[in-house]
Amino acid sequence: MGAGMRLEGLGVGGLGEVDEPVFSRLAQRHRRELHVHCYRMLGSFEDAEDAVQETFLRAWRRRETFAGRSTLRAWLYRIATNACLDLLARRRPNPATGGEVPWLQPYPDRLLDEVPASGADEPEAVAVARETIELAYLVAVQHLAPRPRAVLILRDVLGWPAKHVAELLGDSVNSVNSALQRARAGMREHLPAERQDWTGSGEDAGTRELVRRFTDASLAKDTDALAVMLREDVRCAMPPTPGLHVGRDAVLNDWIGDGFEDLGRLRCVGTSVNRQPAAAFYLWHEQEHAYLPLTIDVLRITGGAITEITIFHNNQFPRLGLPERLPADSTE
Repeated sequence: MGAGMRLEGLGVGGLGEVDEPVFSRLAQRHRRELHVHCYRMLGSFEDAEDAVQETFLRAWRRRETFAGRSTLRAWLYRIATNACLDLLARRRPNPATGGEVPWLQPYPDRLLDEVPASGADEPEAVAVARETIELAYLVAVQHLAPRPRAVLILRDVLGWPAKHVAELLGDSVNSVNSALQRARAGMREHLPAERQDWTGSGEDAGTRELVRRFTDASLAKDTDALAVMLREDVRCAMPPTPGLHVGRDAVLNDWIGDGFEDLGRLRCVGTSVNRQPAAAFYLWHEQEHAYLPLTIDVLRITGGAITEITIFHNNQFPRLGLPERLPADSTE
């Protein structure tokens, strides 16, 4: 039986007669894709963890309401979506404004790889598409109100029919269609203009070369070399630190003002985050006689230039599976 299995073959009337270990085994196979779904809704890895835990708790408590008329997977997605909407309703008023999303957190590619593969006609194939997990897409989604956000993700990412979305939200099909149009308009307002020229694959030779040059220039603190790689309208943010800098001069001036050129010795580990190339920088600490985590720069590359840099703090290194320190080399 596949990931979208129905339960008729288990010989039970829905889930009412299933014990907790069996239920947990059935539900847990969907954990990663549910986590990615909640992450798209919430923009925060940690909030997505909470939402998935709440999803499984609610599912266990309400297991008798599942009668096998839909797949277990679809039933869990319904519960997860409502858990996210409830969490968004409780979130302190701090809307995404001016392109900033202070609660944005990165998602490790190694965990995205755990989402079950599926055929092109299955929702998973759409749900893991590159453009819907990249940071620019997530930032745009966070500017939508919660219910239009849910409609957009369910319809355009998961491929649910409008009727099913209407049933989940307790709305009419007309209301869902109207919300989808509003959400799509909002996405067009906040997505990069060059939407069709999305970030190149990390396997693309041009992308790899640009990332290498960016890394080398950063290690050398060479702002002139970096300027050549940044598009004139480049954007840079460092959530949760406030401040969105737009334009090559504004970005470089902010870095220089923060003492970038006076940093000590740096080393870098190349990685990928949210299906985007990234550079994890480590700073030399004499007392530790080691390089310790500094920041992670996640790049969006368009037309051979860096168009966006999202910088995350060193508290994200463990989640991304990065080393906690790098040893000194033989010359240090």
